[in-house]
Amino acid sequence: MKEKIIEESILLFERKGFSETSIQDIVEAIGVTKGTFYYYFSSKEQLLMDIHLGYIDDLLERQAAIHKTAASNQQKLKQMVQLLIADIKDHGPSGRVFFREMRHLAEDNAGAVKAKREEFRINIENLLTEGIEEGEFRKDIKPDMTAFAVLGITNWSYQWFNPAGEVSAESLAEIYSDLILNGITH
Repeated sequence: MKEKIIEESILLFERKGFSETSIQDIVEAIGVTKGTFYYYFSSKEQLLMDIHLGYIDDLLERQAAIHKTAASNQQKLKQMVQLLIADIKDHGPSGRVFFREMRHLAEDNAGAVKAKREEFRINIENLLTEGIEEGEFRKDIKPDMTAFAVLGITNWSYQWFNPAGEVSAESLAEIYSDLILNGITH
């Protein structure tokens, strides 16, 4: 039941926003009582925190799995871009709630989520640093700024990318990877 509450809440938060979605809306959507809701969550904010932690923890696990492979740093970076774009296709509502609704978390909860987001970014930065040291990437790039750029490109895609549209998630990931790894000049 807890997963059902989370899944329905994600859809409601995506459609109506966190502030405009009441606990009553959530329980009515799945046909349970408020008591059922409060059995699993102490508040709507705790539910939002669970959504955020579930989302970022899953991304961190999948990122770690990529990092553990024997692939080159370039391939790992490409796989991380693919991970983030495929996530839009596979978990779009969760991603939109993650990026849009974090402002509704209490300060300590927001801090915990921000720390995990920072961990994800630092993992990309470290991958870029390793790639520079191993001669896979140019020595003059700034790993911190490049990591922010990679995340800026991929994360903003949640706002506009339609995986059912003309460009597939796989194609968009390829476009981004080419742009990041090769730039736009000849």
